[in-house]
Amino acid sequence: MSRPTPSPRGVVSRSHRARLCAAALVTVALSSTPGLAAAQPAQPAQPAAPPQPAPKLVPPKISSDGGAVYPQKAIDDKVKDAVTVVLVLEIDAQGVVTNATVETPMGHGFDEAAVDAAKKITFEPATRDGKPIPSRIKHKYEFTPPSARAVGRIVDATNGKPLAGAKVTATDASRGATFTAATGDDGAFTIDKLPAGTYHFTIEAEGRVAQSYDDTLEPAQEASSTIRMAKISLDLPPPKPGEPAPPDVIDIEVKGERPPREVTKRTLDQRELSRIPGTNGDALRAIQNLPGVARAPGLAGLLIVRGSAPNQTNIFVDGTLIPIAYHFGGLSSVIPTEMLEKIDFFPGNFSSYYGRVIGGIVDIGVKDSATTKEKPIRALAQADLIDARMLFEAPIADTGWKLTLAGRRSYVDTWLKPVLEQTGAGVTTAPVYYDYQAMLQRDFGKKQSLRFFVFGSDDRLDLLVRSVNGSNPGLGGNVSLGTAFYRFQARYTNKLSDDVEFRMVAAAGKDAIQFSLGEIFFNLSSWPITLRTELTHKLASGVRNNVGMDILYSPYDVSVRAPPPPRPGEPPPGPFGSRPPLTATDTDSLYRPALYDEVELTPFRSTRIVPGARLDYAKDTRTWDLQPRVIVRQDLHSAYPRTTLKGGAGRFTQPPQPQETNSVFGLPNLVSNRATHYGLGVEQELTKNVEISMEGFYRQLDRLVVQRQGNTGKGRAFGIETLLRYKPDSRFFGFLAYTLSRSVLQDTPDEPERLFNFDQTHILTVLGSYRLGRGWELGARFRLVSGNLNTPQSYGFYDATVGAYSPLQSFPPFGFRNPAFHQLDVRVDKTWIFKGGSKFSMYLDILNIYNHGNVEGVGYNYNQTQRSFATGLPILPSFGLRAEL
Repeated sequence: MSRPTPSPRGVVSRSHRARLCAAALVTVALSSTPGLAAAQPAQPAQPAAPPQPAPKLVPPKISSDGGAVYPQKAIDDKVKDAVTVVLVLEIDAQGVVTNATVETPMGHGFDEAAVDAAKKITFEPATRDGKPIPSRIKHKYEFTPPSARAVGRIVDATNGKPLAGAKVTATDASRGATFTAATGDDGAFTIDKLPAGTYHFTIEAEGRVAQSYDDTLEPAQEASSTIRMAKISLDLPPPKPGEPAPPDVIDIEVKGERPPREVTKRTLDQRELSRIPGTNGDALRAIQNLPGVARAPGLAGLLIVRGSAPNQTNIFVDGTLIPIAYHFGGLSSVIPTEMLEKIDFFPGNFSSYYGRVIGGIVDIGVKDSATTKEKPIRALAQADLIDARMLFEAPIADTGWKLTLAGRRSYVDTWLKPVLEQTGAGVTTAPVYYDYQAMLQRDFGKKQSLRFFVFGSDDRLDLLVRSVNGSNPGLGGNVSLGTAFYRFQARYTNKLSDDVEFRMVAAAGKDAIQFSLGEIFFNLSSWPITLRTELTHKLASGVRNNVGMDILYSPYDVSVRAPPPPRPGEPPPGPFGSRPPLTATDTDSLYRPALYDEVELTPFRSTRIVPGARLDYAKDTRTWDLQPRVIVRQDLHSAYPRTTLKGGAGRFTQPPQPQETNSVFGLPNLVSNRATHYGLGVEQELTKNVEISMEGFYRQLDRLVVQRQGNTGKGRAFGIETLLRYKPDSRFFGFLAYTLSRSVLQDTPDEPERLFNFDQTHILTVLGSYRLGRGWELGARFRLVSGNLNTPQSYGFYDATVGAYSPLQSFPPFGFRNPAFHQLDVRVDKTWIFKGGSKFSMYLDILNIYNHGNVEGVGYNYNQTQRSFATGLPILPSFGLRAEL
């Protein structure tokens, strides 16, 4: 649970006034009595004087005492017992405290707090025979630890709707005390004045599976939680106390998810991930609909974030870097949706946890096995016109280990290959891909977890070019492209104490890229080894420190045979295929260690500040990069409807690619690309289900590596992102995402600015899905995007040495924009649920339902006197079946 701690100045201890038991507690400084005179001659005896009455002493009386403030140091030191501080006060004849002394020091800031409070007390002074006199008294303060508070919301596990009337009980067994509360119409509950201690919370609601958890509350802290309660479905009677829940019950619990360490973190609901039209139910493809993500050309399957190049956005699986997110064409992701717990997408200003990149971050969270004692086996199978997949989960006997196996293979080649062969395309093998996953996981109590995960992907495409290219006669023969990777990952987490948590993720594997076109080829094999460790330590109330290490070591082999690319602004020396090729081979390694530290500060309940810094080293460039970063989130109104301001700034660097430092195709003495991110935004709840967020961003780029020029490039990207979202309820979900942006580059100081290759001014996505009832669901997605850029070519000159025309390209490059892209996609689902929890469903996902010919590129004839547009996919239906046990 997250526990933002209010300022201790708002917590006042119960201050007990001085208890003056008797006059013996009061020492009154009496006026001096004249002494007897010196010896005199004897005098006659005098009659004895009558006895004088004793002086009447009245102790001082308190006029006002504001009480002592419970010290922050005692909260930080987790003092949980009541403490009494006894003071000796000196009071003058006007009733003013002139001195306060602690009789027995108690430490933890109590003494100072008591003295400060005592000096502000005013008294009616002590009197002797009615006259004010100075006095000295004892006065004590009893400090009782400030109470804690538990707040939260109870919602439906399926649609997120609030549950009214749910009963929340907090029990402190050590004190034998019980506290209760009930949720209101908004599903919220509050339990005030909880003494610090460990509590057992139980949540009960009619027709819902009861939930329980334990939590330790510190003094003056607020514990916040969101509990998702599942229905007892299939009209079965509620389980009796002590009996297990029915096997079809889904029990989802979220305890105090910590706020993001980034300015913008976009996370989609599981139902949204699997039901967005046009994605074939693929969760990772759903990211392409979010603000700040440009549409990749054709079916390239690239992630283009806020005007950055695809290789400037990194993809991680639980903190382990992987080279690609999508298979060929972007039709499927490399990790199946069924294994995903969450997808965190950071378009900029991301945490110091991430580095070596200047664009955005996608971190895929893989969930642990979902099997339970009531449902020990989970299995599913799915097939459509694109691929087929399977998943199986089960425990391994009584060892405590759980096993998950999954795999997928495309079979586009089985039906696309014959079609293309009949059209004369000369295909020998159509695109083929597969991926695989195997996971072993075990929890050692509630505080330790160990998981081993093996996953990988392979994509291959082979074509035969039968005809000679008129403008590039040197190009011919087979075209072959292959990408593959695999990872062996181990993850260990340990909550060492209530305040300290340790996490380690280590991985080793292989990446391979193979491309050939006639005599031209590029082959790269690398064996990355990564290690991440992070220690999270709660230093004090409202102060949490995250310190970590991030190491990448990757030996590699590369071989290349290709013509050298021209320098920026330099006309190409003849057709690409006719230029004299260069050959290079290299065997080396990348070594890039990093250290980072971040402090999460919550000085007030509604304020969150996260300053951090990251230090990276790159062996290939022998340079260190220090990157300070900071983000701030401020709730202007933390209750419903919530209003939050957010902002951040930071420095980000990305080392050059190995080919850019290669002695043949690149340049030596390069340094890292650099970007400075700025962001400012607002989040506003409009209703319980509708929220809107807007964020302006600005990225300043410099030291960009330009091919065969060096770190001469610079640029900027800026824009506004808007997301209007209707969060999933029992029937509907949807959102509208719009991005207005501009991205420009300058390759060298002598050249003018130009639009970035992937610049898209307007990106609009509107989508929604509605449950019609009886298992039917209908959804649609509409996209309207500015056309992609290209560089126009014109009639050049005839090169007799190669027998082809060399075109002239317009300058600056990428100065022409294709017509705007627009497309409507529709998805229909039908699901049958059987007794016992098994499901069967079928779906129809139709891309480009009105068959619009979107322009994806421009082609020219042999002498560039004519041009034609190449269009993207026509209407493409995909029918699929799915079974779950």
